[in-house]
Amino acid sequence: MATVRRVLTVLLLTVLPGTAAPAVAGPAKPPWTGSWETAPSGTTPALPGAAVRNVVHLSVGGSAVRVRLSNRLGTAPLTLGAVTVALRGTSGADAAPGTMRTATFRGATGVTVPVGRDIVSDPVPLTVAPGADLLVTVYTPGDSGPATHHRTALQTSYVARAGAGRAADEAGTAYTRKISTWYYVTGVDVQGPTRGSVVAFGDSLTDGNGSTPNANHRWPDRLAEQLRPERLGVLNAGIAGNRLLRDGTGPGALARLDPDALDRAGVRALVVFEGINDIKGTPEAFDAAAYAGAYRTLVARAHARGIPVVGVTLTPYGGYPAHTAAGEAVRQRVNAFIRTGGVFDAVADADAAVRDPADPTRILPGYDPGDHLHFNDAGMTAVADTVRLALSGGPAGHLVHYWPAHSGHRPPATAHRPARPVTPTPP
Repeated sequence: MATVRRVLTVLLLTVLPGTAAPAVAGPAKPPWTGSWETAPSGTTPALPGAAVRNVVHLSVGGSAVRVRLSNRLGTAPLTLGAVTVALRGTSGADAAPGTMRTATFRGATGVTVPVGRDIVSDPVPLTVAPGADLLVTVYTPGDSGPATHHRTALQTSYVARAGAGRAADEAGTAYTRKISTWYYVTGVDVQGPTRGSVVAFGDSLTDGNGSTPNANHRWPDRLAEQLRPERLGVLNAGIAGNRLLRDGTGPGALARLDPDALDRAGVRALVVFEGINDIKGTPEAFDAAAYAGAYRTLVARAHARGIPVVGVTLTPYGGYPAHTAAGEAVRQRVNAFIRTGGVFDAVADADAAVRDPADPTRILPGYDPGDHLHFNDAGMTAVADTVRLALSGGPAGHLVHYWPAHSGHRPPATAHRPARPVTPTPP
């Protein structure tokens, strides 16, 4: 059965010559848009009595925020004694003076999150700029069992061991312990003049392994910088060790697609960059048809929400200890499907962008942090450039300008046409 496709290169029908404007009773409230995300990757021991000051980096700004907290992978109800948000000061755990706000949940400052559930705070009036660092502090008065967290933060956050009464501290002096994971917090939405967000859905290559810690040089961060003039946010739903065809680190791609991607606020496009862990993992998955089936399912579920999907080709891993000739053959077959299978609305050919012309089974040395699998900062930028071009319809296009300006609008359905692989010129 032919699939109705949402294509990134259509003009929206929101403002057409000769179309009568509907009557407007008053100015509409700005939409909510995801500005930052991390996907739950597992659990870690709880820190009863402590306050965790999570440092997160926003993509787009607004005049209010709301935070998403998770007990999705916990085994007992999670009691949150206090949650605060503030702009980060010049460094460390200090809040910028005058920006500390207490988050509420249906008006209450404390809340209990059931097992397996996420929660979203009430709107918090706080003006945040694009690219700002936000402090999301969570105080847990007791032991609620294993804490849902994101392991590979590549960002230093802070803990006050005696956290009672410390969540609203502007000074960070009580936050003496440094950690490299995010506890409980999984997202920040903003309310402002944004045009929606792009979800980057993948594994460690998206999570940022290989890039400089505390620098926000993951490829979704680089993409966010490029899309900032378009007022589009970027959400990083990468999990190091995640897999397409089965559970790995965190639930498998199909199991987590809704909560980590499709259910996020203001999603306008989904970028799928996942599958290499199935090829090199244990057990290996060498049936290319299984990858094709999983990609078709991901795309169909996104299309059912009116969300177009960019497929990213799987990048080289020659030289990595788990590389095999059989795995390389599967990667080539999977990439052929991504490029020519007609499933994706657009294709970002990251393989072509980062591979070494002298040995296409390997990453260019200038993009390789040394493990022959992940990307350094320059490699991350190359991937971001490739995705940006795919979202724009090619080097000559600026088609993100035609994306919807309000959360209730989606790209109209168009006739199917094969996706066009897009890649920047490698150095």
